[in-house]
Amino acid sequence: MSRSTISTFKLFEMFPNEESARKYLEGRLWPTGTTCPCCKCKDRITVRKDGYYRCNACKLDFTVRTGTIFERSHVPLHKWLYAMYLLVTARKGISSLQLGKEIGITQKSAWFVLHRLREACGTKLAMLQGTVEVDETFFGGEEKNRHMYDRIHKPRERSEKVAVIGIRERGGNTYAAVTESIGGLALRAVVHNNVLIGSRVISDEAAGYQRLGAQGYRHEAVKHVAGEYVRGTAHTNGIESVWAVMKRGMHGVYHHADRKHMGRYLNEFTFRLNQGNVGRHTTARLDSFVDGVAGKRLTFKALTR
Repeated sequence: MSRSTISTFKLFEMFPNEESARKYLEGRLWPTGTTCPCCKCKDRITVRKDGYYRCNACKLDFTVRTGTIFERSHVPLHKWLYAMYLLVTARKGISSLQLGKEIGITQKSAWFVLHRLREACGTKLAMLQGTVEVDETFFGGEEKNRHMYDRIHKPRERSEKVAVIGIRERGGNTYAAVTESIGGLALRAVVHNNVLIGSRVISDEAAGYQRLGAQGYRHEAVKHVAGEYVRGTAHTNGIESVWAVMKRGMHGVYHHADRKHMGRYLNEFTFRLNQGNVGRHTTARLDSFVDGVAGKRLTFKALTR
């Protein structure tokens, strides 16, 4: 086994019960001591039993779950940590059906757990810089492969295909997001908001990228239609390899993702490439995961609205 990976058996030794998981989460989320999630007070906290605390400043009773993705969840905390472990170690993700079997909950609850974990993966990245590759792709099946009654029969009906733009910094992070348009204005806006001016930007020959040079970027394009895929160090193979992994995961593990949830699935895949990279030790990846859970509560009503 790789030195950067711990086994499932080792994880169970580290977090055998909810109490051990609670202490780990408290130490990670409150590194300077117990902190009220409402008023951020640290001095006037009364310890109660079973992991409960009371803030005497704002009169709030709280636990480490309060104000996080774990809030109001009946799933034990050590099962949450195991779900995090599975999500960061499974390269193409894990289905809700499989997760439900692994941690002993229903498929519906596992689906909700996974979406809350994906919500925690959506961490704002620093501006990408240096040499970056940019490309766009579509997720969703071919129209001809859908059932006849599901196919689009009118020109103005909306396609189920979802347009996604991705940016990968060589030797750095990856960013991906849903875009309503693949026109020049939309594509250049995404690049401008996520890539530092002056960076080297490599794309294909799509017309939407051609004015990046006028915005202060050193733009280079490879002409795929002419059979050119590599010209010196100019290529988009890095971001295209990201699409390959994502599409295999979407097709083979998740099978389908609704347009309104696609952003969270992208967060999951990019998290595994960034903070959850296999080059980092598993415990470091879990630490990064836990760091993102605060302030991102997601209710079932909001998720299914």
